[in-house]
Amino acid sequence: MSHRNARLTPTGRRIIIERVLAGRPVAHVAKEMGISRTCAHRWLNRYRAHGWDGLKDRSSRPGSCPHATSTTVVADVLAQRLEHREGPVDLARRCGVSARTVSRILARAGMPRLWELDPVTGARIRSSRATNHRYERDAPGDMIHVDVKKLGRIPDGGGWRADPEQSRANHATGHQRVGFDYVHVAVDDYSRLAYAEVLPDEKGATCAGFLSRAATFMASHGAPVQRVMTDNAFAYRLSTDFQHALTKLDAKHILIKPRQPWQNGKAERFNRTLQEGWAYRQPFTSNQDRTNALEPWLNFYNNHRPHGSLGGKPPISRCNQPTD
Repeated sequence: MSHRNARLTPTGRRIIIERVLAGRPVAHVAKEMGISRTCAHRWLNRYRAHGWDGLKDRSSRPGSCPHATSTTVVADVLAQRLEHREGPVDLARRCGVSARTVSRILARAGMPRLWELDPVTGARIRSSRATNHRYERDAPGDMIHVDVKKLGRIPDGGGWRADPEQSRANHATGHQRVGFDYVHVAVDDYSRLAYAEVLPDEKGATCAGFLSRAATFMASHGAPVQRVMTDNAFAYRLSTDFQHALTKLDAKHILIKPRQPWQNGKAERFNRTLQEGWAYRQPFTSNQDRTNALEPWLNFYNNHRPHGSLGGKPPISRCNQPTD
C-alpha cells in the first residue's frame, strides 16, 4: 500500500524512471503521468542517489518532536484507561493532561471505545455504527426522555458473579430464579439531568407514578416538563394512568417510530452509562445493596460527573435553579 499523501505508487514511480532512462524528456513524462515536473525530478533524483530502493515510501514523521507527549504520560494514560475504563474527560483529570491529548493517545494506541467493551470485564465485545447527527432542545424541561431498563436481580451473597474464582462449573450451577428489577429513567434533553428509580414492574400505573415523581424532580431543579418522549410500549401508549399523568402535567407525549430506538437516544445512552457507572461497576452482595447505591450515583452524575456533550461540565450546570 502506498503512502497516503503520495500521488503515485512505487510502480508509477518506476515507470517515470524507465521512460526518462529511455530518452524521453522529463517534462513530457510528468505531463502524461499527471504530475508536476518538480515531482518527476524528485523521484529521478532519489533514483540517482539510492537506486530503485529510493522509490519506496518514506515516513512523514519528523526527525524530532520536542513537544511530544512523554512516554511516561502515555503509559500512565493507557494504564489508567485499562484500570478505570473511563473516557477522555475523566482520564484527563486523573493524568493531568488535556482531554484532546488523551483522545490522541488512545487513538494512536488503538484502544477500543468504551461502548465496545463489556462493562463487567472490560473485554471488547461489540462493534456498532455511530452517527454525527445530533439534536438538542433549547431549554431545560422542553423535553424529557423516558425509558425502562430491565436488570436481573442479585441473589443474597452476590451469586456466581461475586465469586472471585469464577469458573464454568459455578456459572452453570449458580443460577437462581430471582426475577428482574425495572429501572425507570428520565433524562432532560437539554441539560442531561437524570432521575431514576428501581421499581418492581413496568405496568401503566407504575410508569405513571414514576413520570409524576420525575416531573417533580425536574421542576425542583428548574426544568418544568413540557414534552415527554417514550418508545411504543403498551404502558406508555395505551395506559390510561400514564395519559392522565401527562394531562396533569399539561405535557405533550411524543412517541418514537416503531423499531427505531435511536430516536430516544439520550435515554438509551443514559441506560448504558447507568449500567457502567452503577449496576455493573462492582460486584454487589445483595440486590438491596445495588438499589441503595443508585441514589448516591445519581447525585454524582447530576452534580459532579463531567459530561462529554456539555463541555466537561455536569448536568446541573445547565439547569435554571429556582429562586426563593
